[in-house]
Amino acid sequence: MYAPHWVAATNQEASLDRRTFLFTSAGVLAGGLVPGFALANIPKTFAWDLEAPLTGREAFVGWMVANRGEDATFLGERWDRYSVMLANKDLWDKRNEEAFLFTPREEFVLKQNLGRAYEHAFLDIGYGVTISGPHAVGRMTSSLDVKLGEKVLEIGTGSGYQSAYLSHLTDKVWTIEIIKALAERTRGIYDALIARGYTEFKAIASKNADGYYGWEEAAPFDKIIVTCGIDHIPPPLLQQLKPGGAMVIPIGPPGAQHVLKVLKTQGSDGAITVARSDIYNGKVVPFVPFTKLEGDAVKGTHNM
Repeated sequence: MYAPHWVAATNQEASLDRRTFLFTSAGVLAGGLVPGFALANIPKTFAWDLEAPLTGREAFVGWMVANRGEDATFLGERWDRYSVMLANKDLWDKRNEEAFLFTPREEFVLKQNLGRAYEHAFLDIGYGVTISGPHAVGRMTSSLDVKLGEKVLEIGTGSGYQSAYLSHLTDKVWTIEIIKALAERTRGIYDALIARGYTEFKAIASKNADGYYGWEEAAPFDKIIVTCGIDHIPPPLLQQLKPGGAMVIPIGPPGAQHVLKVLKTQGSDGAITVARSDIYNGKVVPFVPFTKLEGDAVKGTHNM
């Protein structure tokens, strides 16, 4: 059975001729966890048939306050960002719309950035990393077309916002973070939210490890999402992707990546084919690149 708990892991030793990923995705508080913003324990826990009304801001906020116990101010900001994301075509189907609207982004940002939780911008989350803007998260996740029951691997946990979003699409989510303190803090955020009634986050298995190598013990995966820039597709990740599976990954030189959807197929003769397409239709999307890990010291900065 799928075991949704944090798994401790030591970083694999980096070889001299290889770069190592440093990945993150959501938000962390430098001096401790962000306090909860639910008005109380959640009145109605998440279920796959649970749907918030999409008829308008007032209906959505009222339903979420009554059924999820969340703060009306943040809910209003979430709806406003959702409306802009729809207009910008960053949410591609109803399942992703609901996943965005059910994920409390305010739980994954620094306290000083609470007023900016639903802005378009990337925000600092400590450890020299950022939480990606909701538009990037929405488009990258939408392009994967995650189905219920599919196994999804995220490379770069950060504070957990990306995996929290994914847990509203499937009940099988694995996520890797290379910075140990960040991995531990984020697991604490998940567990605190689970205790308050966000039972969907039980679907998230997390560990501290080198994301370049993926999660071999849990492979193969139906979908993989990579959340920082690199100049090549890591072979271990491609190997751990199922035939017929998809990966989203920013590829290119530092600061000038293209976000690619990678499809892996296997022919009747067993030959593997990899096809790439650009989810932004050629637009350059800058991601801070991964850097090398030197001993126990993290050098440089990275996104997501």
